[in-house]
Amino acid sequence: MLKERVHVASSGWLALAVLSTALAAVVVLFLVDVADNGQIGFLGFTMLLSVPIIVFLLVGLFVVNPNEGRVLQLFGRYVGTVKDPGLRWANPLFTKRRLSLRVRNFETERSKVNDVDGNPIEMAAVVVWKVVDTAEASFEVDDYENFVQVQSESAVRNLATRYPYDTREAGRRSLRGDTEEIAGQLQTEIQGRLDKAGVEVIEARITHLAYAAEIAAAMLQRQQAGAIVAARTELVDGAVGMVEMALDRLSSQQIVELDEERKATMVSNLLVVLCGDKSTQPVVNTGSLY
Repeated sequence: MLKERVHVASSGWLALAVLSTALAAVVVLFLVDVADNGQIGFLGFTMLLSVPIIVFLLVGLFVVNPNEGRVLQLFGRYVGTVKDPGLRWANPLFTKRRLSLRVRNFETERSKVNDVDGNPIEMAAVVVWKVVDTAEASFEVDDYENFVQVQSESAVRNLATRYPYDTREAGRRSLRGDTEEIAGQLQTEIQGRLDKAGVEVIEARITHLAYAAEIAAAMLQRQQAGAIVAARTELVDGAVGMVEMALDRLSSQQIVELDEERKATMVSNLLVVLCGDKSTQPVVNTGSLY
């Protein structure tokens, strides 16, 4: 596997000053030779031949921007990567491919996939990444930007098939309930796929998670039913505790003595009041005519 090598290029300003001076000297000598001889002499002809050489050497000048690398190649052979920003000079025969080292991000398309329970869901994620090895990004994969996108979408699909969308089972992870852990696993999986491309994944997070349209309504009713059952369960637990506390206090403080039948009636009335989903209407007992 080809690894990045740092190439130290010469200062472009120094090379520009030397070549500019040489070009000016060539022009002056050419004009002096023509003025002295009235025509182009041997010196003038030599100066004319020097001009293409100097212009060719000027082609070696190139600019490296901040957070940018220039991958140098000589007839297909990797020479190295220049990362020092500024005006630089290298062999004019080198090809100098520009490669951005800036942090980039993109959002995957909304993928429709079945979760581990077989429910169709839609899922998308945002991936923040940057190139850390210019040699691998240039030579190990054909198009590193397309490679990042395709592998990231594949990792999102693979992760979605390993977890349920939602769960109420204790200790079982879900896509909706364990967002931070799922994001960490997604980042790790994407990074494993992109190591060969010289790319570092800085962050990966789920940006869209929903049931597919064909089952969204049914799953919404299921969630609502589950929420109602959970709320009712908590309500009944609280009501039973309140009834137990009321009976204990009535007995301990000897406020009133109740037989088993009246206790059952009292428990029934309290549970109706506490657990009912509508307000109760009081009934006043005014006694009997007989």
